[in-house]
Amino acid sequence: GTKISDPYRWLEDDNSKETGEWVKQQNELTYSYLGKIPYREKIKNRLTEIWNYEKITAPWKRGKYYFFSKNNGVQNQSVLYVQEGLKGESKILLDPNTMDAAGTTSLGGTSVREDGKYMAYSISKSGSDWTQICVMEIESGKYLNDTINWVKFSGASWKGDGFYYSAYPAPTDGHTYSNKNENNKVYYHKLGTKQSEDKVIYADAKHPFWSFGIDISDNGKIAALYTTESTSGNGFKLKNLAKNGDWKDV
Repeated sequence: GTKISDPYRWLEDDNSKETGEWVKQQNELTYSYLGKIPYREKIKNRLTEIWNYEKITAPWKRGKYYFFSKNNGVQNQSVLYVQEGLKGESKILLDPNTMDAAGTTSLGGTSVREDGKYMAYSISKSGSDWTQICVMEIESGKYLNDTINWVKFSGASWKGDGFYYSAYPAPTDGHTYSNKNENNKVYYHKLGTKQSEDKVIYADAKHPFWSFGIDISDNGKIAALYTTESTSGNGFKLKNLAKNGDWKDV
């Protein structure tokens, strides 16, 4: 019965003209102050100098290929390279810096099929937690038509001619990126098919706020399901895929 003042409730609508105007004014106010700092450019130049060195990750192997990421020093996003064998010539496999002029599209998780033929990878735009899973053929560098939308905090786990992943329902009310994270489900996507045809592998209607992650064992026989709600709690289930068994709590 207690009344609480909530004068900024209108900001909950991130698509409204009022919210857009408020953001514009806040940016103008912020940069009117930052622009007057006399040593701001010196700090920027010094940080650029410190960060400007080549960075390379440890390589990892799938099939006949080795993969690693490299940044020449001040690239917005690191570039994914591939080479055949230890003595092969490395070449660019995926460069997120070419995906948009602002350089704010980043490469998220990558998952290469065990034989090294295909790679599923996720991309994020403008720092969003929402990602899109895409697929490419590694040897040719060809991008496949397979695209998975409405994914958040999920990678792709290969099994045969497809992969497992989790995703949320597509929004229908216009609030594309501001809906609650509800009714996450685990799916299996077969290459060459549409996302709408993907088979639901696991769902829990009694716990709409639970989200799921899934991994497949190296031999392809066991599926591991991870469950969490927001940033608290976790669950763990296993399923014998070879025998098409039930999910069992661990």
